[in-house]
Amino acid sequence: MSEQTLENAVEQEADSANEPQATAPPQVDIQRPEFAQLRDAGSSNTDGSLGRFFDVNVTVSAELGRVTLPIGELVQLGEGSVVELNRPVTGPVDLMANGVRIARGDVVVVDGCFAIHIKQIEPSAKAG
Repeated sequence: MSEQTLENAVEQEADSANEPQATAPPQVDIQRPEFAQLRDAGSSNTDGSLGRFFDVNVTVSAELGRVTLPIGELVQLGEGSVVELNRPVTGPVDLMANGVRIARGDVVVVDGCFAIHIKQIEPSAKAG
């Protein structure tokens, strides 16, 4: 094979590799799922039925307050910066479980550590 013929063959191979290939999509069998009928358990969730979840860990945190900042201000924060929150010093803090407010209370100190003295439990979503 001549050098010119080899170059032409390589160019043709490269050109065909760059061309879009028209292939038909694979056939897929689409079906609707069949689910078993659910029965209404009612609102009889007592401690007995919830007992199996009592050992599940939930992250609990206290939120002192919030503020919304433009990204421009956020990236300018550094050591020594002060961020003012939306809650007064004497106001209650929110007790959160996995990001959901479950109670409100006052910040106290117990054995040298911060703690929350609960003043109000949030009503459950079902009660509303």
